[in-house]
Amino acid sequence: MQPIIWEPDPNVVTNLDRFRHHLAGSGMAFGSYAELHRWSTDELEAFWQTFTDWIGVRWRDRPVRAIADGDLTMPGTGWFPGATLNYAEHALAAAADRPGATAVISVSQTRDRIELSFAELADQVARCRAGLVRLGVGRGDRVVAYAPNISETLVAFLATASLGASWASCPPEFGVRSVVDRFTQIEPKVLIAVDGYRYGDKAIDRTAEVDEIRRSLPSLGHTVSLRYLDPRPDGWTDLLAEPGPLEFEAVPFDHPLYVLYSSGTTGLPKPIVHGHGGITIEHLKSLSLHLDLGPDDRFFWFSTTGWMMWNLMISGLLTGSAVVLFDGNPGTPDLLTLWRLAAQERITSFGVSAPFILNCRKADLHPAADLDLSALRSIGSTGAPLPAEGFHWLIDAVSRTAQPVSVSGGTDVCAGFVGMAPTVAVRAGEISVSHLGCRVEAFGPHGRPVPVGTTGELVITRPMPSMPVGFWNDPSGDRYRAAYFADYPGVWRHGDWITFTDEGACTITGRSDATLNRGGVRLGTSDFYTTVESLPEIVDSLVVHLEGGPDDDTGMGELILFVALAEGGQLDDALRARINRALRDDLSPRHVPDRIEAVPGIPRTLSGKKLEVPVKRILTGTPIDQAVSTGSLANPEVLAAFSR
Repeated sequence: MQPIIWEPDPNVVTNLDRFRHHLAGSGMAFGSYAELHRWSTDELEAFWQTFTDWIGVRWRDRPVRAIADGDLTMPGTGWFPGATLNYAEHALAAAADRPGATAVISVSQTRDRIELSFAELADQVARCRAGLVRLGVGRGDRVVAYAPNISETLVAFLATASLGASWASCPPEFGVRSVVDRFTQIEPKVLIAVDGYRYGDKAIDRTAEVDEIRRSLPSLGHTVSLRYLDPRPDGWTDLLAEPGPLEFEAVPFDHPLYVLYSSGTTGLPKPIVHGHGGITIEHLKSLSLHLDLGPDDRFFWFSTTGWMMWNLMISGLLTGSAVVLFDGNPGTPDLLTLWRLAAQERITSFGVSAPFILNCRKADLHPAADLDLSALRSIGSTGAPLPAEGFHWLIDAVSRTAQPVSVSGGTDVCAGFVGMAPTVAVRAGEISVSHLGCRVEAFGPHGRPVPVGTTGELVITRPMPSMPVGFWNDPSGDRYRAAYFADYPGVWRHGDWITFTDEGACTITGRSDATLNRGGVRLGTSDFYTTVESLPEIVDSLVVHLEGGPDDDTGMGELILFVALAEGGQLDDALRARINRALRDDLSPRHVPDRIEAVPGIPRTLSGKKLEVPVKRILTGTPIDQAVSTGSLANPEVLAAFSR
């Protein structure tokens, strides 16, 4: 068992404490988080009804009950029948009672810092809304953006949502094919697109890409140019030229709010539709109760507009928090860039990816030695498993008082399944709790829970409000059911390996479809990476298992480890021996690879995920352009080495 590295301050009253006190006043007293969680999943309807009343959801038409007929069937649960609401109304609610409070801080390596109050944000949303109406946008239409994580993107999204239209976005680093593959599926009426962006000290023009995207979307009625590299007047200026009323279309609970997309690593990206109601209440729960956000907070998570963490981050507005947006290279001029941002903007809840934290550790950074990070209350990590070493580095090098928050969930629900609670201690390398209202279990291959301490498939056995409304253009729901419910009927299979502890904490050990199976023994990929990447000569690594063919009488297949070396490094027999010895000593003899190969880099998505499955497909003969959507990758050029 790993040591406890963070414990809650008994003198701090959190939103979770306030919610428990509210429940106690209604005769429902819970002595521990575990008891509260058990009630929240056993009595799912009572939990969501009580929470939405307590948090003050702004229903236009109040629902009859939380779950239609109390039916918990998945898929198909009917949430809050008869209810109408609007996400944007919740995001801008603070404009009425706290108009001068900071709502948005937008920091960019392309232009100067921008700060908007809630009143200023509401005015821009109203103007953008009026501009979209002039372009013919109304309820049910689609607006898309090829734009970075800046204030204009947020304004355009809220204006779109206020009209009852639906939103989708791609960051400008996406290639044309990746964007077209996504946007053509939903037939947008309006495209908002930047002319380029600056990544560190490099200006990147995207006007040619925008022209090609526009020509490839026959449904487009209008393209709004947003000059980001060139600050001259543009289409965005014209769009916001006239004031308009700030109104909010009342829409049903499941009305499409936005479309998120799968990574496209195994085919055309799946267009995942999320509804106004599910996102509003799930994000209110996650951000209020688990991250403990409120009006005094400043919330940041490093993300592009193509990752679900952007959608979660901007929902900080639902809690009255200010959201801090960053566009640029987090490694320019060095890896302290985001930590400087945290100090300068007095960020209270700070989030990045696990690979970023591990890179900072490997670079031997000590942000707390040079910066005032005293405002931090939590430091989040997601996108990949964070090993114990990452937790220890956060405590030792960043803050001894800020809670390390490791979260795992997915684009599919635009939320977390497991994470932290501000009232529960944190052990290094562990995710402390399952989120309230989320019944997360570990299943074996026969569709039954496995014992505590045993690795199994991460499944959700009770519905969540933010489970997708469906996939776009999937009226029968066949594709949706096949994606999540084919293996265990009536149970959501997420595609991760999870292991629970006796205390209810858990560890995620990688994607189950990338898990290595040697002679019937499952090996999680994250274990490999923790060991291999601790060696100073190794910058990054990736491991795949090729199942044995008809001539493989061992059943072991071939385990291949790819390593990206530090500058000037060489993969010789001595280094191979050290890698094998470390894997054998730290893990087991089964973890020793059959081959170790040096490559120029490890392919990752723009959100930092390693691409084990596409690499495996490439190694078994699939052409690169069929194995992965290269435009969604941070470094597609490295794939050629695997193809060779």
